[in-house]
Amino acid sequence: MNAENFSAGEQLVTPAYVRQGRQARRTHEQLVRLLLEKGKCPQDAWDESTIELFLHELAVMDSNNFLGNCGVGEREGRVASGMVSRRHYRLMHGIGRSGDVSAIQPKAAGSSILNKLTNSVMLDIIKMAGVRSATSCFVVPMATGMSLTLCFLTLRHKRPKAKYIIWPRIDQKSCFKSMITAGFEPVVIENVLEGDELRTDLNAVEVQIQELGADSILCVHSTTSCFAPRVPDRLEELAVICAKYDIPHIVNNAYGVQSSKCMHLIQQGARVGRIDAFVQSLDKNFMVPVGGAVVAGFNESFLQEISKMYPGRASASPSLDVLITVLSLGASGYKNLLQERKEMFVYLSNELKKLAEGNNERLLDTSHNPISLAMSLRNVNEQSGAAVTQLGSMLFTRQVSGARVVPLGTSQSINGYDFKGFTSHCNNYPCAYLIAASAIGIKMQDVDLFIKRLDKCLRLCRNEKPLGEDQPRCTEQTTEAEVAELTRELGDILQVETAAQPDISK
Repeated sequence: MNAENFSAGEQLVTPAYVRQGRQARRTHEQLVRLLLEKGKCPQDAWDESTIELFLHELAVMDSNNFLGNCGVGEREGRVASGMVSRRHYRLMHGIGRSGDVSAIQPKAAGSSILNKLTNSVMLDIIKMAGVRSATSCFVVPMATGMSLTLCFLTLRHKRPKAKYIIWPRIDQKSCFKSMITAGFEPVVIENVLEGDELRTDLNAVEVQIQELGADSILCVHSTTSCFAPRVPDRLEELAVICAKYDIPHIVNNAYGVQSSKCMHLIQQGARVGRIDAFVQSLDKNFMVPVGGAVVAGFNESFLQEISKMYPGRASASPSLDVLITVLSLGASGYKNLLQERKEMFVYLSNELKKLAEGNNERLLDTSHNPISLAMSLRNVNEQSGAAVTQLGSMLFTRQVSGARVVPLGTSQSINGYDFKGFTSHCNNYPCAYLIAASAIGIKMQDVDLFIKRLDKCLRLCRNEKPLGEDQPRCTEQTTEAEVAELTRELGDILQVETAAQPDISK
């Protein structure tokens, strides 16, 4: 309410009470004013009432919520379901215009403010996370793969003779298909094995540039966050090579915002050489639903070109989700999550190493990978190649998600390109292995349950625990006793989570 409405309220209720309510309202408004003025993530978390008040006030600025609005166009923000309307806080116009996903909409001032503000807050967080020299970013309602495609399509107009993309191999389909979808031919650079780690073959990159010619290469497409034993690309060296040959450099930083090491690599690469843009997923770094990414870079005009390449208006859902999330966390809350993830990485590493040694395996030495870990499965593989795959099935049926087992000798064909040893990032890795990651939001109880269930599955594979007479050696079926145990573990988790919640009845 404005001052006149508060004054009118004093005629109905004791003025002192109204003034008290007015002062409470000013507290909310002060937070909103600081957010709009600074465009940075607030240091402290906002409560839900402040966030909802802010979103409702943005919504009433959009034409579909004007009282007495008469819409006669084909896109008037009409929504048939009240549930859908409430889910989106009545912000129905999306973001951008037909020619630019970052443009302002004349009949949606509230949604436009939401768009600009989210981009500004995301830039603040990217700087806070380690890429201090980033100058611009924008949220796009597409996951990482399609966002990379958007970057490649933008570069097409700058380099019309280009047909190749130099790509140090990482066995993840979406980043590979992003180049194919954009209409370019990936030049796969095989990794080199250094100890247990798979690292960038810088010499092979430069040889390909010299053989193909710099003008025929659209860009170098490098990667930070990846599954062990693959480790982040040598970004600084690649950035120097790109600057030397005047070739653009696009970085797939899918879940790298949560890692200070990945962000440091990008910062240093831009300092010593060339990085044109880096792309990160919203769901992997900010714990929101899948469907959004942030494209960031060091040249604001180039980022504007990318945003203009997006055809048509775009969904505001990813922007809305991530803005609500960062406001509810605050900068301090997000920093705490980043620190907790680091601590859990150390804890997971120590526990997995002890488990490996107890099962005559070893934790692979992948010290350059700050998020993902790998444990050898030599003994499981020696029993039979199928046992490795079965181990993955056993973990999944025991409610372990995210862990991956990588057997030897797998092949995969993607859009006519054949990959030997697919998922291991090279043709012939020395051993089968299992991957686990310490990603943002992981808790100690997740690690403890994973280690307990993995140990049980490994023992089952070695027949160290009695099985039913008709039960196969390495089964993916869960016994009744194990179901009962899983139920007890779930009950323990629920009790812990309930105990951590405030007692709202008081």
